[in-house]
Amino acid sequence: MRLPRDLSGRDLARLLEPLGYRITRQRGSHLRLTTGQGGAHHITIPDHDALRVGTLAAILDEVAKHFGIDRSELVKRLFG
Repeated sequence: MRLPRDLSGRDLARLLEPLGYRITRQRGSHLRLTTGQGGAHHITIPDHDALRVGTLAAILDEVAKHFGIDRSELVKRLFG
């Protein structure tokens, strides 16, 4: 499945909420999200209007690795 090209940082944060991620702080133009599911895990995402595809892919790789699933599985869960 192809990654979306117009996803904002805030939209990604909302999509990650079912996985337990919550915005724990914001510093400048970056959001820090934290989850307690599967152990504590923190990710930082840019609060930009449209995330670059490479940035989005790297964030999704990190989340998928934390949950022990393949990135394609995570993409299906998040984007249908």
